[in-house]
Amino acid sequence: MSKTKAKRRSPGSGSVWPYKEKNGTLRYAIAHPSFGTRRVGTDGEAWHSPAEAEEALTEMRVAAKRGELIDPSKQSLGAYLADWADGLRLAPSTLASYRKNIRLHLAGLAGVPLASLTTAQIDKHYRQLEHSGRADHRKGEGLSPRTVRYVHTILSSALSGAVESGRIARNPCGRAHPPTAGQAKAPEMVCWTGPELSVFLAWSARSSQLHVLWAMLATTGMRRGELLALRWRDIDLDAGTVSIRRSAGVVRVKGEGAAITEGDTKTRKARVVDLGAMLVALLRAYKAARGTMALQLAHRDALAFGDHEGRHRHPERLSRTFKAELARCARDLGDGAPPKIRLHDLRHTHASLLLAGGTPVKVVSERLGHASAMITLGTYAHVMPGNQRAAADAFDALIGGAQA
Repeated sequence: MSKTKAKRRSPGSGSVWPYKEKNGTLRYAIAHPSFGTRRVGTDGEAWHSPAEAEEALTEMRVAAKRGELIDPSKQSLGAYLADWADGLRLAPSTLASYRKNIRLHLAGLAGVPLASLTTAQIDKHYRQLEHSGRADHRKGEGLSPRTVRYVHTILSSALSGAVESGRIARNPCGRAHPPTAGQAKAPEMVCWTGPELSVFLAWSARSSQLHVLWAMLATTGMRRGELLALRWRDIDLDAGTVSIRRSAGVVRVKGEGAAITEGDTKTRKARVVDLGAMLVALLRAYKAARGTMALQLAHRDALAFGDHEGRHRHPERLSRTFKAELARCARDLGDGAPPKIRLHDLRHTHASLLLAGGTPVKVVSERLGHASAMITLGTYAHVMPGNQRAAADAFDALIGGAQA
């Protein structure tokens, strides 16, 4: 009995073949002289069976014959990035940040065909960003190395997606030269000493309407957005704990203005932080005062640190308010005022004081909500107490005082 031979395609009719993704999942790709190789359809979905791929090949072949199909490799980078961003599943604030950086900092490459983009063009663009890439009130100045590296991260991720979908053969960001991790390091932290923090909180208690808010940040180490998303149901005054489950951030969409939205914490994990007795007493009085202003402001579902109407405070305005508060403190106290720091440095101050006082790294890491104690150790190793003298004396004892 003779075997039936597989039917051969006519030359130029295209082809279908299987391939495996990185996780081992079997998928199917198609190719045709009119539109090259594709691993996903126009909807961004991969083909899971030969039949799906064959059907797509037939549809694309007909569309190509009518002149209705555009080779995806001829798509401009700007158009591709817009499509890519539309398909991302990210927190609203992160997605808004991606779109903003694409719009402001990749506009110079937007008209380049995706398939024609080269590593040299990307490197040249990065150097231009470093020299004159700012697009805000300081337009024409250079972007920080950290921002340029962030732009590189976005572009590289997008082009990796283009490789996976078969639009381009390789990622030109792979050999690009963005600023190094060392050049793009975060701004140096400035921490207050214990006495300096005490001076500020004593002044704040007398002179600031936001004293409870500053005290909460300084004594818990929580992030600005985490504090602004707290509701009274998250604060257990009887147990002396606060449950940190979410974070508030600013989302900007061009043409729609800015909006404050709530999302997960930075690590997407909830944590419980213990409160000191002084802070608990302060919060009790603060909650009672909020209830006197309006009962709903002290309701369990109300924002604990919202504005007078119960709405979210604007995170960025809060940082500017803290800066203004420090300026007032300096005017009032003169040389006795603590040095200027950023609002985020209250978090660093909290961690630094605990570690310098001997609190275990793991405990501090849990309070800060770091993904691991190694992050805490790497960030604050310079403030942790050492015992170099004891180590030197112990070594002398081990060698019996012999002359080196």
